[in-house]
Amino acid sequence: MSTRPIAMEAVHMFMRIDHVGIACHDLEEKIAFFERTFDLRVVARETNEEQGVKEAMLHIADGEGGGSYIQLLEPLGPDTPVGKFLAKRGEGVHHVAFGVPDVAEAMREIGGRGVRVLDAEPRHGTLGSSIAFLHPKDMGGVLTELVQAPDTGDAAPGH
Repeated sequence: MSTRPIAMEAVHMFMRIDHVGIACHDLEEKIAFFERTFDLRVVARETNEEQGVKEAMLHIADGEGGGSYIQLLEPLGPDTPVGKFLAKRGEGVHHVAFGVPDVAEAMREIGGRGVRVLDAEPRHGTLGSSIAFLHPKDMGGVLTELVQAPDTGDAAPGH
C-alpha cells in the first residue's frame, strides 16, 4: 500500500468538510459536554422553524477553505426530521456537510450524475448560508448537505 501524498492540483467540487451535524435530545447539555470535553466554543445559535430545530455551531478550526464546525441539533418536536431521527436511531451523527463554492451549481452537477437532490432550489442555512441536501440512499446511507457561505461563495457554517 502506497503512502505517497495525493496531488492537490485538481479543483474539486467540495472545498472541505464544513460541519458534522449531531442530533441530540438536550442542546444545552450537549453544548456543555463539547465545551468541557474538547474546549470548543459556540459561535452561533439559531432556531430554524422551517427545519424544526434549535441548533448551535461549535467552531473546531479554520483552514484554507474556511472553518470547520460541529453542529448540534435539538428537534422542536417529535414530528420534525430530527425528532424522527432521534426516535428511530437515538443521538448521534445526523448528517455531514461539505463546503462548496456555488451550491446551485453543485446541485446541478451532482443531480446530473444521478444523485437525488432533496431540495428543488437552495434554501436558508445558518448565518445566512445557502444549503441543499442529497438523498442518503444515494450517498451510502449518509444524509449529505451542501453549504455555500452568504455573498462570498466561500463555505460557512450551514444547515
